[in-house]
Amino acid sequence: MLIRPMRADDLDQVIRIWNACVNAGEVLYYPLTEDYFRRKFVDGEGCEPENLLVAEVSGQVAGFIHGVAPGTFRLSRPGQAYLTVILVDPARRGQGVGAALLQALIARMKSRGAAALSVSSLNPVNLDWRIPGTPGHDHNNMPGLDNGCAGFGFFGHRGFERRHDEVSMYINLADYSMPEGVAALREKLAREGIQTGPYDARLMADFDGMCDRVGSDYWRDVLRTETAAWLRNEPNADSRMWADGIRPAGPRVILAAVSDGRVVGFTGPVDKQKSGRGWFTGICTDPLFERRGIATVLFNLLMQAFVDEGAAFSTLFTGADNHAQKIYRGAGMRPVRQFSIMTLDLSGKGGNDT
Repeated sequence: MLIRPMRADDLDQVIRIWNACVNAGEVLYYPLTEDYFRRKFVDGEGCEPENLLVAEVSGQVAGFIHGVAPGTFRLSRPGQAYLTVILVDPARRGQGVGAALLQALIARMKSRGAAALSVSSLNPVNLDWRIPGTPGHDHNNMPGLDNGCAGFGFFGHRGFERRHDEVSMYINLADYSMPEGVAALREKLAREGIQTGPYDARLMADFDGMCDRVGSDYWRDVLRTETAAWLRNEPNADSRMWADGIRPAGPRVILAAVSDGRVVGFTGPVDKQKSGRGWFTGICTDPLFERRGIATVLFNLLMQAFVDEGAAFSTLFTGADNHAQKIYRGAGMRPVRQFSIMTLDLSGKGGNDT
């Protein structure tokens, strides 16, 4: 067995193995095409050719693995590497192919300063997957290791520890209707000085305080990006903000709760993927304003906005023990799959790196 970096002439065999696993129902990924492979593993953020390895046996590809090294993408964490995918030809299983591939990737990640190797949604290489029992409805990122995939036990046997569980939830928007009580709750918030609905970026409301208190630079970045897009599209906006004089694409709607010049909750941006999925980055409430029903109102406004945009369905993932599931279930969402964030310690301070 030879473990080596993947070559261009290996692609047909990699596609064959990937699609054999998909067609057998062992994984929920999209079928692999040459174009999809290039977008995800060649042109994607954090992709380096030497971190896509194949196992060659008797001149044929028997399996492959992909990982992302620390420091190779914008939101990289020091010492944190990610395992994207590992698949073995069904005809070559039980021969140590998977173990050899993993050991080779571990060695490469360690050489790049990795202290941990994780299967997590924080991996910049987001692999789309299909929701079981739906007409091809999808999600744009696996939040961890699918508990129902054929190789789930492999990771535990190789020293990966289960850190956290996520539940993926789904709604067919043809079935959505605004629950009773949401309108009255929104009116109650308004009487308390909390306005909910599409956010007017011209208000320049402060959102840093909320992001500081929830500890999320990711959501801070989202709000900055979307606010800047709105301001660029204002008729009187400074033309120097337009890159090369080209007017940017129209901004997306953010749904927010605003109180006394501060954003105290938000969800969105409201977007629709080509598949018909209503897409958004998440939902957040300032800890100082929790337990008032803000998230319930915003989430249902989001579902209605998706319906108005013509989205067919929506999906999200959340902690398996997150009380916010009550909000999502109240809007008609249902759990469809469970995933685990798995981590292998490479530092030698704990765990097993083999």
